Amino acid sequence: MSRRTRPSRFWETLAVVVVKPLSRFLVKRDWRHGERLPRTGGIIIVANHLSWTDPVLLGHFLFNNGRWPVVLAKSALFRVPLLRQALIGLLAIPVERGSAEAARSLRISSERLQDGCAILFYPEGTCTRDPALWPMVGKTGAARLALESGAQVIPIAHWGAHELLPYGEKKPRIFPRKTFHVSVGPPVDLSKYADRPPHGDVLREATADIMAAITEQLAELRGEKAPKAPYDPAGR
Repeated sequence: MSRRTRPSRFWETLAVVVVKPLSRFLVKRDWRHGERLPRTGGIIIVANHLSWTDPVLLGHFLFNNGRWPVVLAKSALFRVPLLRQALIGLLAIPVERGSAEAARSLRISSERLQDGCAILFYPEGTCTRDPALWPMVGKTGAARLALESGAQVIPIAHWGAHELLPYGEKKPRIFPRKTFHVSVGPPVDLSKYADRPPHGDVLREATADIMAAITEQLAELRGEKAPKAPYDPAGR
């Protein structure tokens, strides 16, 4: 296995020793359809974003199901001493938002996919601003990477991280103990875009399909009907 597929033994062990006990302490688990997650090969995992705690909790789920999540992190975090070493050691990919350098993160992601990595995308780009916490309109990076690489896109929805740490708050609500619900969906079918140039309307349509797949899994977790159209912060 390529060393670029997983971190070094030191960084992986450190992350596991910290994250798994912390996750078990903070939340109960309702994990569904983990068997739908391919155990080998380059894949793109797309998920909704509710709280700053969900990358940690979702990382625990993915690790226990045989995949190391390679995350995309804001480039500003790579400028923080010590944190930079940790991010590099854990194979995180820096993202320059609103910059021509954003294309560099997709190029690195493509290389990691070829190595067999599982790239974790939050297509919304930030925690949802939808008042009812449904997924918003997504950004097109994950769709572009999928169409250019041909990698499978695996949608994952989760629910409960926002109860532990609501967006915008700094102090977690540890008690009573919350439940972290996760559901993995079948691969998103993007075959209808295979012979079309990956730009403009194609990327927006493919992104809408990806977000719909995440929303479908979230509706199952919540036992509720999702809105007909996703929240669009740009239109507000």
